[in-house]
Amino acid sequence: MDEVFSKEEFDLIGEIANISMGNSATTMSMMVNTKVDITIPNVKLIRRREALDDYEGKCFFVNIHYIKGLIGDNILVLKENDIKIITDLMMGGDGRNVDGEITEMHKSAVAEAMNQMMGTSATAVSSMLGIATDISVPGVNVIDVDSIKVFERMFDVSEDYFIKVTFRLKVGDDLIDSVMSHLYPIDFAKEMCEKFVAHQKELEGE
Repeated sequence: MDEVFSKEEFDLIGEIANISMGNSATTMSMMVNTKVDITIPNVKLIRRREALDDYEGKCFFVNIHYIKGLIGDNILVLKENDIKIITDLMMGGDGRNVDGEITEMHKSAVAEAMNQMMGTSATAVSSMLGIATDISVPGVNVIDVDSIKVFERMFDVSEDYFIKVTFRLKVGDDLIDSVMSHLYPIDFAKEMCEKFVAHQKELEGE
């Protein structure tokens, strides 16, 4: 494992993820008009087949494609019921109208929410890495957890290992107490670490 990703790199990814998703939580809180807490992340190396161990039923895959500053894609994974609650809150509801199937409204709402949240995250990453970054509009897919082959087609890479960053997501006092995960291909995670270290050295030399 150490040959794939070092302890220092794990720590750096945790630091980057903690700050970037902390900023995203503030953005989400404004969109749903209630408090949102995202805890300090847990970072680990996983095999591709382990990516959805925290999920069952259906979940939302949000594909974040960097078009400037960093090269590659990463995936944010959220549970179906959590997305229904977030959508209801965005529409002015109380977060408890979550019956029924996933609709195009849910997909559209989560696409807009993720666009704003991950845009905020990209801005935070820019500051930490000392480079300008930008993302395209995130792509949203709803998959059945059993359909793991869909996940394997999400990345244009062949690696079997990924960095999985898991957060505890809390919305309101009792609306959501769940998990969401960020999945980074190894090369993408290493590039972030390298640029983070380079920027810190630049700051120390000033």
